[in-house]
Amino acid sequence: MIRELLSWYDVNKRELPFRKDKDPYRIWISEIMAQQTRIEAMLPYYDRFIKKYPDVKSLANADDEELHKMWQGLGYYSRCRNLKKSAIECMERYDGKLPGSKEELVKLPGIGPYTAGAIASIAYDENVSAIDGNVIRVFSRLYDIHEDVTLSSTKKKIEKLVNESLPGSEYISDYNQALMELGALICIPQNPRCDKCPLQNECEAKDPSSLPVTPPKKGRPCLEKQIFIWVCDEKIHLKKREEKGLLHGLYGFDETKPENIIKEIRLNPYSHIFSHVTWKMDAKVVYVDSCVDTCFYTLDQIVEKYAIPSAFKPFLDEIIDRKLVKYKP
Repeated sequence: MIRELLSWYDVNKRELPFRKDKDPYRIWISEIMAQQTRIEAMLPYYDRFIKKYPDVKSLANADDEELHKMWQGLGYYSRCRNLKKSAIECMERYDGKLPGSKEELVKLPGIGPYTAGAIASIAYDENVSAIDGNVIRVFSRLYDIHEDVTLSSTKKKIEKLVNESLPGSEYISDYNQALMELGALICIPQNPRCDKCPLQNECEAKDPSSLPVTPPKKGRPCLEKQIFIWVCDEKIHLKKREEKGLLHGLYGFDETKPENIIKEIRLNPYSHIFSHVTWKMDAKVVYVDSCVDTCFYTLDQIVEKYAIPSAFKPFLDEIIDRKLVKYKP
């Protein structure tokens, strides 16, 4: 199995910037960005991020607003906040470097067993597993596992099988990457390309498309929200959200109606799907005759400096498209 998989990987692996060397920092950033985001979609963000924050020290010293702005478009902003927390901890405890073992890496904020295993094995050649969704899918099909893969007992079963398959430190870096790549390119969720799989002769699955087994998805609750975008003297009011709940600590638009409204303009409604809830939003631009509050900004300032969550971005885009507030890009 190992020989066939590594031979396939050597020929078919994608040329990705974080694979050019075994820099643990770059591998870490790429792995965190790839959570909830396709590799192809996250690459432009990765390139910009690495230019802005090329090492642990620069990330540890990052300005929070600039960091959020660099992350805009990727969502799940807790990921970038945890990156900074981990960078600070690396500066304080590990001399500005990422620790070299899965056991130590998993202690850092935002780094779970998979990410820790990926960094430790790919960058440091530690003979440990890195089990993500791709690897779970590959092994559930290889061994025709019909138990629910979200159950801890099934996870342990797959982890045991993966750990028993590890090839040793000499090959572990390529081996773990090859398993992930196989799941991403060949052993895909729908219509797996079994005829191109290097492990087809060893695969026990009778119906690969039916695996892995997962419980039925629960419906998301839908919350209806009324958004008010305050405008005064060609500036827009931004409100920093509370440090808890969805989009916590980020800037967005108000959900309260201001006083002294001169004019209202209705925007197109928009529904934003989060992982566990949907926001169904109606929005209005409300022009007010006074802006004593200091949190009013020009569109130029907002676009250049502030990370507007994707839940509110369509409203901002419509304001720009319809020239509802002066803007000089």
